[in-house]
Amino acid sequence: MTLPWRTIAWPLLIATLLAACGTTPQSHHYLLTAAEAPLPSGDSPTLGIGPISLSAYLNRNALVRRSGSNQLELSTTERWGEPLEDGITRVLGLNLAGLLQTKSVVRYPWHPARAPQYGIKVHVLEMDATADSATLVVEWLVYRPADASAIDRQLSRQSSPLPGPDADSNTLASLYSDMLLALSEDIAATIRARDAQSPADSTE
Repeated sequence: MTLPWRTIAWPLLIATLLAACGTTPQSHHYLLTAAEAPLPSGDSPTLGIGPISLSAYLNRNALVRRSGSNQLELSTTERWGEPLEDGITRVLGLNLAGLLQTKSVVRYPWHPARAPQYGIKVHVLEMDATADSATLVVEWLVYRPADASAIDRQLSRQSSPLPGPDADSNTLASLYSDMLLALSEDIAATIRARDAQSPADSTE
């Protein structure tokens, strides 16, 4: 018995369409990285990283680019390998541990009875890229958790040129990591200056 060609063709067509719908582009995941440094050997100063917060448009796992002054492009396949807030916390902690040679680094929130000497609060205002450059804008605060007093508050803006309009996301992640290192160096300099002014603070 020979079946009409339409009887055979329709199921094949439907199966082909369903298979096409089930195929999604492969996702790629990226990490921010800390600078290489010798393992810290000291126990002072004690540092607390956080809280770290993000502007709402960055609070997602997709890498963000700007295609115009007020237009964003959110990649469907280029993603952070961890929540961006966690990645920034991790990198700042590792960078500062190396720069200040201290093993005493904790993440916010910490136990109130074991508050660190210095807390580092960061709000990321911008972290995105155009066809020409990558930009990081943050407001940061170094404070004393013991009494919540501010030591230094700054608004920092960094921008790094991209090698071309088709720069890949791995290049972006590397540039953001470099800018976080520069931010870490500024924060470390503030803490060193404070310790130099008040040596007693470093032994609390």
